[in-house]
Amino acid sequence: MPEPEIVALRLTPEQARVLGCLVEKSATTPDTYPLSLNAIRLACNQTTNRDPVVSYDERTVQETLDGLRNLSLVARSKAPGERAIKFRHMLPDVIELTSAEQAVLCTLLLRGPQTPGELKSRGDRMHKFAAVGDVQNALGDLSTRGIVRELERRPGQRETRWMHLLG
Repeated sequence: MPEPEIVALRLTPEQARVLGCLVEKSATTPDTYPLSLNAIRLACNQTTNRDPVVSYDERTVQETLDGLRNLSLVARSKAPGERAIKFRHMLPDVIELTSAEQAVLCTLLLRGPQTPGELKSRGDRMHKFAAVGDVQNALGDLSTRGIVRELERRPGQRETRWMHLLG
């Protein structure tokens, strides 16, 4: 069996947020996906399930989308009869991910370092994890590919936290 390829993407914080929002909304609100520029801005600036909380303007989001398009992580989408150009993520075309891995990565992109328990509860809308062990398996697979890494346990913490390595 060949060695898994180490992913060498380096995203800015803005790119990580926009990509995370597109991944999240594709799974949680498929009826309104792909998203317009304004919908992406609103998703980025949402104050729940985000850390840090940000306040991006349209120009920042547009420039970030342009950068993600250059990395082949985002594509424009315009259906006949629609006025607005919409955007969709192309993450599966760049990084091969299972549904569980994509939910874990998306949560890390949007929330920063998390424990496996937090990833299970916060990623459950995108992928139904049966147990924390399923999250740990996804983290292990992502770790061997250089996409996430485990952080040192902080004093007083029971669980270690994990962070993504895409930014």
